[in-house]
Formats: sequence, structure tokens, C-alpha cells
Amino acid sequence: MGRVTKSLKMVTHKTTMGFIFIITYMCFLAPVHQAHPQSATISDLSIKNMDFAMNLYRKISSYHDKNIFFSPLSISTSFAALSMATDGVTHKEILKGLNLQQLERADQPEFIPTLFQLLHENITQNGMLKLDQGMALFMDPQFEVEKIFTDQIKTFFDAEIKSVNFTNTKESLSFINEYISNKTEDKVTEMISDLDPVTQLMLINTIFFQGAWQKTFNPNFTENAPFYINNYNIKQVPMMFLEDKFYMMEDVSLGAKVLKLPYQAGVSMLILLPNKGTDYTVIDDDITARKFLSWIRGLEKTKLEVNMPKFKMEESYSLHNILPHMGMDSIFSNSANLTKLSKEGGLKVSEVLHKAVIEVDETGTTAAAATATGIIPYSLPRTFTVNRPFFFFIYHEDTNCLLFMGRVIDPTKN
Repeated sequence: MGRVTKSLKMVTHKTTMGFIFIITYMCFLAPVHQAHPQSATISDLSIKNMDFAMNLYRKISSYHDKNIFFSPLSISTSFAALSMATDGVTHKEILKGLNLQQLERADQPEFIPTLFQLLHENITQNGMLKLDQGMALFMDPQFEVEKIFTDQIKTFFDAEIKSVNFTNTKESLSFINEYISNKTEDKVTEMISDLDPVTQLMLINTIFFQGAWQKTFNPNFTENAPFYINNYNIKQVPMMFLEDKFYMMEDVSLGAKVLKLPYQAGVSMLILLPNKGTDYTVIDDDITARKFLSWIRGLEKTKLEVNMPKFKMEESYSLHNILPHMGMDSIFSNSANLTKLSKEGGLKVSEVLHKAVIEVDETGTTAAAATATGIIPYSLPRTFTVNRPFFFFIYHEDTNCLLFMGRVIDPTKN
């Protein structure tokens, strides 16, 4: 009686089209040795992470029928780091919840963290790609963390280790929020509004994506047009327009069309638009990594008139209330096994916050020089009009790694 349970916190932040930013913040963690898995397993990791994203999406969508936006890569990276601090049932639950249990190697406990390291290196090797992912571990100076864990998190996730006196909540909040603001180029401010003074550690993972379309939309052609939220609710939204050659395909069995909108430097947005009369909720259960890869393989270049709404979203999720329903239960309970993080007992993750921001407009958030390709209208082009609820996925093309995903029900809701 009277014993105060120490807490671990985690927060995840957000992304914008044009710029996308995500932060994951946690408290805890574990060991390290270099392994060299074959590059093919990076693709395996991307596929597993994609199915995790779809599972998480379905769980979030079961709570409401509103807009959704999050970064599966930020969340899985944070928990991959956390898994190094865990053992027993807690460790198994995390890997199963992340859909990574099949990638685990009993004789190589650092195998999965190494895969994340190699994936990150693969994604960022293109110097033109503005995609920054960072991790920081904030620790109370009186809290003793296992050195093997801090070594691992530095080695595999290039984490910064920072000392914070959590009992001074005002100063700690200011210090941590300033760190997040700097990492996101001031796109995310005041991420954390309160802080439990008994917090011992906090892990923060940030992702920031900034990109311009390969083919920019001419803002002079943007005009208000109807967006059909459902049969009874129609909103006027600023609709962008572009006529050019695009990659698209039709998934007849799913009842939807797919359009690829590339950014510069190897990242693209894939839009999944249910056909007229097809309820988007019917499609939910059929969105899988296998489906996603089949869409990419089936894309064909064709002349199109694309009409697409501008939109902004800022979404926040308390993942500690969602992930237990995906099998990650013990990490948030008094039975949490974080023995590889610290010899001190009574540790658990108290909070996992994920916040994601996205903005989609004619150019992205950075100006970009583009060469316009003229199209001679020998025949009327097909149209791809995004005027009803749709899904979108932002992915790295070389690895097929899903960076962000979302669902737009109402483009006017920020």
C-alpha cells in the first residue's frame, strides 16, 4: 500500500501532405549487437507494418465515422524501440500487435531493431527526400536505466539521450515541447499539455515529411465544387484540377479506383476511391498489404482529368486506449515486464499519444520548379473525381514502406 507506480509515457505526432510530421513519445527501455539480415527482409518489414497499419485503422474506425490520419511507421518504430526493454509476455504481445512475430529470431534479439535501422537508411539515402525521423529518450537523472538499452537505442534508432527533472513539470513541459517544435519546424507546438510528476522516462519519435507534387495543380483552376459525404450531406469544397498523364487502375472486385500522385524524390500518395454507390465501410475489411501491392503492380499510365479536394487534418489518438484491443495489454498494466529497461520494479507505460497533421494543396508546402507537359486533346480524357469519401496512403516507392495513411470523410473538417 502507498507505493507509487512509476509510469512510462509515449506520445506520437503528426504529418502533413506537403509536410507530414509525427511524434511518438514513451517512457522506458534495452540491448544491442549488429546483425546483417538480407535486404529482402526490409520488404518483409514493410509488408508487416502495412498490415499493422490496416489493423490499427480498422480499430480506430470502429469508434467513429470521421476523418482518420496517422503514421504507422512512427508508431511501429516507437514500439520496436520499446520492445528492446521488454521480456516475457509483454515482449510477445508487442511483436504480435505490431504483426512482427514472424520476423523474430530467437538467437538474434537485435534482428528486428536492425531491420528498422536498415529500413530507415534505405528510405533516407536519397538526399533530395525531405523525410526526417528522429528519436529522443528523456530520462529523470535519478532513474537508473540499463546501459545496454541506452546503447541499443542509440545504435539502432540514433536516439538522443536527454536528462529531464520530471518533478518540475512546468520546466519539463517547456523543454520537451520546445524539442518537438524544433524537430517539426514549428508545425507542432504545445504537443504535451500536462505531465505526471512520477514519470521516469519519455520516448519521443518524430517524423517530418515535406514534399512537392511532381505535377503541381494550377491554383487558378481550383474552384468550389460539391463533395458528397453521404446521400444527405453535401459540402462545397475547394477542388483542385489537373489534366495530365497519371498512373491509375480499377479494382473491380473491390469496387474502387486507385490513383497514384507522386511527390518529388521517391514518395507517392495512393488514393483509393470507392465507386459511386459503394459504401466505404464495405471496403474496410478488404484493405490489406497484399491488396496494396496488387494496386501498385496494376497501375497503368493514362490521360486523366483529376479533380481532388484540398484538405487539412490534425488528428490525435490515445493509443493506450486502443492498442490493448489489438493484443497489447500487459505493457499498460501492473504486470508489465520492462526488466531490460531498468532493475527498478513497478514500471509500466502509462500513456501513448499519437498526433498527426497533414495539409494537401496544389503544390505541397514547398515551392518546386516543374516542367509542364502539354497534352494535345485528340480525345477527351477520362476523369478521376474525388468528390466522396476516400482513403489515401503515402508510401516510399523503393521499399513500399507505408509512411502515413488516412481516410477523408469530410474535407472541410480540420
